[in-house]
Amino acid sequence: MYLRRHRRRKRGEDYDYWTLVESVRTARGPRQRIVAHIGKEPGLDEDDRLGWEHIGKLLDGQEDEGKEQLDLFAAEKPEAPLWAQVNLRGVRVERVRQFGKVYVALALWRRLGLHRFFEKHLPVGRESVGWSQVASILSVGRFCEQVSELALAERWYASTALEDLIGVDVEAVYDNRLYRGLDRVLPLRSELFDHLRERYARWFGSRFEFLIYDITSTYFEGQCADNRQAQRGYSRDKRPDCKQVCIGLVVTTEGLPLAYEVFEGNRADVTTVEEMVELMENHYGVADRIWVLDRGMVSEDNLDYLCEKKARYLVGTPKSQLKSFGRELLEQSEWSEVQAGVEVKLVAHPDRPEKEQYVLCRSRARRDKEAAMLQRQQERLRNKLEQIDAGLRKRPQRPDRVERRIGRWLGRNTMVERIFSVEVQTDAKGRACALTFSEDTSKADWAQRAHGAYLLRTNVLEEDPRKLWRWYIQLTQAEDAFRCSKSDLGLRPLYHHKEDRVQAHILICFIALVMWRTLENWLQSKGLGSCARQVLHELDNLRSMDVVAPLRGGRQARLRLVGKPERLCSELLKKMDLKLPVRPKIVQNVVQENGSR
Repeated sequence: MYLRRHRRRKRGEDYDYWTLVESVRTARGPRQRIVAHIGKEPGLDEDDRLGWEHIGKLLDGQEDEGKEQLDLFAAEKPEAPLWAQVNLRGVRVERVRQFGKVYVALALWRRLGLHRFFEKHLPVGRESVGWSQVASILSVGRFCEQVSELALAERWYASTALEDLIGVDVEAVYDNRLYRGLDRVLPLRSELFDHLRERYARWFGSRFEFLIYDITSTYFEGQCADNRQAQRGYSRDKRPDCKQVCIGLVVTTEGLPLAYEVFEGNRADVTTVEEMVELMENHYGVADRIWVLDRGMVSEDNLDYLCEKKARYLVGTPKSQLKSFGRELLEQSEWSEVQAGVEVKLVAHPDRPEKEQYVLCRSRARRDKEAAMLQRQQERLRNKLEQIDAGLRKRPQRPDRVERRIGRWLGRNTMVERIFSVEVQTDAKGRACALTFSEDTSKADWAQRAHGAYLLRTNVLEEDPRKLWRWYIQLTQAEDAFRCSKSDLGLRPLYHHKEDRVQAHILICFIALVMWRTLENWLQSKGLGSCARQVLHELDNLRSMDVVAPLRGGRQARLRLVGKPERLCSELLKKMDLKLPVRPKIVQNVVQENGSR
């Protein structure tokens, strides 16, 4: 690896710049590859030649904010170019740090206006590190998949360029400071919701006409004896052995998180609707908006409550209500195809058609899936009963044990338990010696007819069922937000036990989710799809580094710069209008061996 000097002449003036070059072996022989540009290059726009001292403007995506940005890199600017002879054999690269992913995270943080929000509500006091900076470190760390504050402080922060980007030394980032930062951030939850409403409206033009609400759970590691919300309940994480809390989340149709609430772990979904409606009305006002709810939220009391609030709703219904529309389901007329393999049609409410209506839906892919599930359960239960019968014929057992065993397997295959009739036969000693069972497939006729069908209920008197179906299918945005929070942002498990710390942890995860979904919408607006995961994977290869160049006389120059991105990474940054600092930062310049200049 070596430095190469370039000279170009433009408008009668000579320009010099350097590139860091390395030799690589290829099928056609050794070739030189540019690792990074050091210095100015004519032909580049002025914005593309900004240095580290302009990092605030680069992150904000603005050239002029009306006032000078805080200089996050207090680098000395030499009054004149410094020339020196470099020992190319001694050039080395040091202090390599992750740059791309944290740079994008900070750009999202600033473009959402979160730096100004926390600076306003967390004013600087006597502390050496501002709490707004601590909030940014916590949020960026969570965005970058750090599962705990301890891991962030002990390992991750020092391996990234955050020290350069926000100006906080590695020694100043430790676990107790991060924990105290959680305590400072938590009281701002309500004000944060209001701030996000304003930013979504300005950046994406969100109108908040549709609100999508769903609920999930996340579990604890430990007993959490002093946390009243930590309870055992229905676990969506398949961890019924752990205590948990439930989290209700409201998102827009674009998937942008608006607000959340934390409930006890044993709280039923249906009992949370009123609290979330009150929460949203407090922050977004009372309006004639449409609530999209899953079937677990539906009860007559909740629907009456929404009607009293003059709110409109579009909800899923329990599978049992589908039987009331068996005739309409079998009819082949009046169906409208909403997309390939999905058909819908309107059905009037039997009691109050002037106020409510139903949307009957059927999906070919869903029908095939449910039919396969039914067949698989039927074969699995049949095989198990045959195994139990074969075992009893070899070794009779107590009847109560056998009946409990059969009951467990019937409970694991609820879709087909009504099809099977099972009888335990006993011998002269009263022991269970065999099983006889039969299958009545006629009891599954309705299940087979209803495969792939589901029913929606609404008080929106829209005449196009396809439009109602598209509104309801946006519920997947909330489900995808939960998957992202758990898989990519480390929402689970919870290691904090104190109630306030748990609340603060979930708030930081919520902020990271806001940043993630904002990135997806940002990418989509630039024609880059909506897969933030793949884009972050590409940008994660971008590194910052120090190039140390030994000079004549035992001196050395240390230049801090960002590596030249690969072609795909460079194209992503260009389309996202996200620029990198190109001019190097002179960290150490012309220093004698004894330390004097």
